[in-house]
Amino acid sequence: MNSHSATFAADQPGAARVRAGDLLAVDEAALIRAAQAGDHDAFERLVRNYDQSVLKLAMNLLRSPDDAYDVYQEAFLRVYKNINSFRFDCSFHTWLYRIVTNLCLDQLRKRKVRKTEPAVVETPEGPIDRLETTPEHRPHADPQRALLSTEIKRKIEDTLSGMSARERMVFEMRHYQGMRLRAIGDVLGTSEEAAKNCLFRATQKMRSALGDLI
Repeated sequence: MNSHSATFAADQPGAARVRAGDLLAVDEAALIRAAQAGDHDAFERLVRNYDQSVLKLAMNLLRSPDDAYDVYQEAFLRVYKNINSFRFDCSFHTWLYRIVTNLCLDQLRKRKVRKTEPAVVETPEGPIDRLETTPEHRPHADPQRALLSTEIKRKIEDTLSGMSARERMVFEMRHYQGMRLRAIGDVLGTSEEAAKNCLFRATQKMRSALGDLI
């Protein structure tokens, strides 16, 4: 390729996007290596890059602000302690999400033992009903529709509580996080096919539970 052609190719939008993506990957790899060498500023930048997505994932999976924040803190503590064990054989995103989901799985298993999942949780802003995540704001909302909506939400929560921890994790990552099955398999350390089968079982349970309500 002559110099004119090379310049033309480099000027294409697609080439710019590839370069930008490569630079982001190199930048993150540099941050990781710096953090592994003891650079606290580099580690803090990594935390800032992922703190919101980690908190959102934990909140979506656990539906409890207190539990989600505990997982958030513990996850980054584990990352800090184990950053030197990261060997770049997977993406940092996948490695981090594995830590988060394992902590969430532990929380869900503890709930199974306790058999208690309060609908109302305390937050700094006051009590919040986890089942009322999408309240009806219209002043003249149909009371029957509101009642049905609340019943469906409670049935969903009951069904999720009755699933195995892994079934619930897969179901929520797929339907609440919008993650692809391959990514879910990577995060959980299993195959895409295993994640698919787990999602099928969870979906069947949910359909059976909601059959008379939808």
